[in-house]
Amino acid sequence: MVAFQQGDHAAFEQLLLRHQKAVTRFVLRFVSDRELARDLVQEVFTRVIDKRASFSRRARFTTWLYTIARNLCIDHHRRMKFRRHASLDAPRGKDGDERTLKERMKIEQPGPDEQADNKRIGERIERAVQNLPPEQREVLLLREQGVAFDEIAGMVGVSINTVKSRMRYALEHLKKALEAEGVMP
Repeated sequence: MVAFQQGDHAAFEQLLLRHQKAVTRFVLRFVSDRELARDLVQEVFTRVIDKRASFSRRARFTTWLYTIARNLCIDHHRRMKFRRHASLDAPRGKDGDERTLKERMKIEQPGPDEQADNKRIGERIERAVQNLPPEQREVLLLREQGVAFDEIAGMVGVSINTVKSRMRYALEHLKKALEAEGVMP
């Protein structure tokens, strides 16, 4: 990031290549829509360009980057709070494509039984994650991306003990939800 701040545009390309996939996964878990996630990730990196002068060399770049992504996701949720959301089962294609979002996102995997099991388990896990209180889901998703507890505390503006507590409660809620769904014994 320091090289990019000093005018090395190739350094930005390296940052983009290194972090784009992880940030996309992070944002996608917040918004659950691939197109929207792509748009938000593009905005994240646009802000990296625009705000590069505000990056402090004392901070870790990933903490700063995920803070930008998190804030954009929160802003999006605030804007969408009162809007109606389309069903995943409703046709959402463009130009006459009548497939649902679920149908368009299918990933081929070997073996139909394994694919069905993985899909069912994945849906249950994703539903359990989405049903977590927002503060717990946020900590869980950041930890999933490898962000340290102390960095999350700085990003979210709470103590490290609060972050650890939210993580513990998130894991407990997930365990109970997945046990109730029959995913865990």
